[in-house]
Amino acid sequence: MINKLKRIAAALDGKIRLMEVCGTHTVTIFRAGIRQILPSNVELVSGPGCPVCVTDDQYIDRAIAYAGNRHNIIATFGDMLKVPGSRSSLAAAQAEGADVRIIYSPLDAVEIARDNPDRRVIFLAVGFETTAPTAAAAVLCARDRHINNFYALSAHKLVPPVMRALLDSDDINVDGFLLPGHVAVVIGADAFNFLATDYNMSGVVAGFEPEEILRALVRLIRSIVEHRAEIGNEYESVVRAEGNRAAQSILNRVYEPADADWRGIGSIPNSGLKMRDEFAAFDIERVDPIEVEPSSTKTACRCGEVLRGVINPTECPLFARACNPLHPIGPCMVSVEGVCAAWFKYNRQQEF
Repeated sequence: MINKLKRIAAALDGKIRLMEVCGTHTVTIFRAGIRQILPSNVELVSGPGCPVCVTDDQYIDRAIAYAGNRHNIIATFGDMLKVPGSRSSLAAAQAEGADVRIIYSPLDAVEIARDNPDRRVIFLAVGFETTAPTAAAAVLCARDRHINNFYALSAHKLVPPVMRALLDSDDINVDGFLLPGHVAVVIGADAFNFLATDYNMSGVVAGFEPEEILRALVRLIRSIVEHRAEIGNEYESVVRAEGNRAAQSILNRVYEPADADWRGIGSIPNSGLKMRDEFAAFDIERVDPIEVEPSSTKTACRCGEVLRGVINPTECPLFARACNPLHPIGPCMVSVEGVCAAWFKYNRQQEF
């Protein structure tokens, strides 16, 4: 597969930049050393594929504010604990006495609410289309079981709108996309057809084993060599053109598109999800709205540029110095799917 990739890349007219839009792809690519074996005229850059990384400061600040109410229990996935807000983190709030609990499924939060009927349980609903249906299922479960002390603080993000925003910006130079397999399982490969029809650009849905990624890269580079803008699917074992209709139905029953703030990118129209009015009783921001001060910008942290593929992590002056996994300044160093965390763990020695 590597030799085939090199033969096809040899026919390229100049250098190309390809972007992976999935944090799991980023980690696999680094772990397998795929970047190091690519031909010199093929460059891979990482995009906004880590849901924790793109969560904006104010969401974290709001979660911390809710955690400050002793009547509340915050239920969250573990990688949200160290994500920095404007001035603090959930880990710091927990150390100060806030009841912050790690869960492994949104349904765990429903069970915590059932077991603590005198307290409010707020689930931090963060993620892309991959996890949004499970959050929706948790809301439906709480409603059906009449668990009225379960709430969600939603910050779900949608992948196609952010890809459009990247391509419409002035500082992004990308020739094709390695498309996220997990997201495509839910929304389908056809959801990315806009790349070909609107931007004359190719993309290929990839699996998560090194050979699957290499196979997708071969197909993607071949389409560029042959000047064919198309969307390919190299994860056909689980990804259908139309996606998972059942997951889409659950998602659309509870949520509807809404404008969303992306860390380092800004507000993107209809790139997030909010609960429909029918489920407002489970939306903590409507039940108990809370104001937080505007976020303060960390000018030295260049996480936003890293997330847009404008720079590599090593170009940030904080990388591996003030910012490291034990003391993360930006969210890209927090999550296991974060670009900076992957560079620090797998590629740092090649850059210093």
